[in-house]
Amino acid sequence: MPESCEDTVSRSSVSTLGADLSLTRCGSGPPVVCLHATGHGARDFDRLARRLGGDFTFIALDWPGQGESPREAAPASADRYAELAGGVLEALDLKDVILLGNSIGGAAAILCAANRPDRVRGLVLCNSGGLIPSNPFIRMFCRHMARRFEKGASGDAGFPAWFGRYYQQVLPRPEAAWRREEIVAGGEKAAPVLAEAWRSFAEPAADIRPVLKGLRIPILFAWGLRDRILPWFLVRGLARRTPGARIALFDAGHTAFLETPEAFDAAFLDFAGGLPRPKT
Repeated sequence: MPESCEDTVSRSSVSTLGADLSLTRCGSGPPVVCLHATGHGARDFDRLARRLGGDFTFIALDWPGQGESPREAAPASADRYAELAGGVLEALDLKDVILLGNSIGGAAAILCAANRPDRVRGLVLCNSGGLIPSNPFIRMFCRHMARRFEKGASGDAGFPAWFGRYYQQVLPRPEAAWRREEIVAGGEKAAPVLAEAWRSFAEPAADIRPVLKGLRIPILFAWGLRDRILPWFLVRGLARRTPGARIALFDAGHTAFLETPEAFDAAFLDFAGGLPRPKT
């Protein structure tokens, strides 16, 4: 399997809301806009786009300060990323979009769908942020993680080794080793953005469960059961109460489309095949 869709990919950038965002586009068909986890990048979706690009156009964003996108003054948060994702939909005039979001990208997808209901026809939430009830322990843990990444951003000598061990837990399966190694190699560069994001997770606005409950579009919860940061048992009640939602569970950590690609592809195609046809 090729490690990227270099032979068919179109690379470009778009300026929206004061940010310059790098984009990759691969495939042909209805649009799937892909929103990555903090510290990752559009490259997360290369192999997914390669596998399914015969049926869909995959458009993947690099959030500011990640991948090929330069940093911006605004700090990282799901709210900010949702604004940027909506700006991209407007700038590219994308309609009838499937939003596929992982981690903070999932939270951004939920908020973007609420803000742009006329442009989004389905949500695929891969171990999405924003859906765990906030409590003192959660807030303390998020602030602890933010301090750990702040130390990494300041040049802490122990950070690279710690980050490598951490990502063995985030992406534990061997199928994701290629991407895990790349993410770990870029950990020091991404540390400032990761610190900002974890700070935002401790804020009351990070709990977007009421927003999810207000959505009236098809949703697929695509959850890795090995995830220790966003464990399924804290989300399953909400998922099961979400009207019309589908649930697909995987023997994966934080990112099933990297770790269990065949099972994820089957669940994605089944979900997408059941959506209303795009408007012409």
